[in-house]
Amino acid sequence: MRTYFTLIIAVLLGNSLLAEPVQASSAITDEIESAPAQILVYTKTLGYRHKSIEKGVKTLKELGKKNNFQITQTEDSLQFNLKNLEKYQLVIFLSTTMDVLGAEQEKAFTDYIRGGGSFMGIHAAADTEYEWPWYGKLVGAYFESHPNDPNVREASMNMVDKNHASTKHLDDIWTRSDEWYNYKNINPDLKVLIFLDESTYEGGTNDDFHPIAWYHEFEGGRSFYTGGGHTKESFDEPAFQKHLLGGINYCLGR
Repeated sequence: MRTYFTLIIAVLLGNSLLAEPVQASSAITDEIESAPAQILVYTKTLGYRHKSIEKGVKTLKELGKKNNFQITQTEDSLQFNLKNLEKYQLVIFLSTTMDVLGAEQEKAFTDYIRGGGSFMGIHAAADTEYEWPWYGKLVGAYFESHPNDPNVREASMNMVDKNHASTKHLDDIWTRSDEWYNYKNINPDLKVLIFLDESTYEGGTNDDFHPIAWYHEFEGGRSFYTGGGHTKESFDEPAFQKHLLGGINYCLGR
C-alpha cells in the first residue's frame, strides 16, 4: 500500500521521489570509483641497504597524491598475510635484499598473486629471495653482478616497446646514470620493454640480451620490474618518475 501511494505522489510531483534514489546511487558509485588505489611498499633489507629507499618511498607517495593511489610502507614481514594483503591492489618491493619473507608469508604472497594481485619490483627487488624460485619467476630475473669502481655510470638504453604506459614518454634511446645490474635466471616469458646497450658502458655481462625493464602476467597476477633506482637522484628525474608511474598504472590495470 505504501509503495502504491509513493508511486501516485511521485507522478504528481514529476517523479522527483523516484529520481532521488537513482541520484544517490550514482553518487555512491562515483565515490567508489574515485577512491584511491591502495599500494603496499615493502622495503625490508637483510643485505645491502640502498640509501635511496627513503627517497623512493617519498617519491611514490608524491606520485600517489597526484594520481589517485595511496602508499603504505612497511618492513614488517608479518604484514604478508592474506587478510592484510587483500587490502592492496599492488605490492611494490623497493630495493629489498636477501631473504625478507618466511615460509608462511611466502605462501600468503603466492596466494595473493594467484588471486589476481599485482607485483612491482624496483632495482634490488631482483637481489631478493634467491632460495625461493617462485619469486624469481615472478620478478623475472635475479641480480648477478654490477660494474664496480664506479658502480654508478652513464649508459644508454634502447626502447623495445613504446606502447606501454612506462615507456611511451621516452625517446628511442634513453641515456642516464644508474647502477646497472647484470641478471641471471631470466624468465623466458618476459615481455621486455627496454634493453641496456652494453656497448655504451663497461661492465655488462648479458651481451645483446640485456633487459632492464619488463612486464608479464604471472599465475593470475601482473608483474612489472625496472632495474633503475639505485641512486637518490634517480627519483628526482621526471622521466624516471613517469616510468615508475607507468609501471604502477599497468599493475593497477589502468
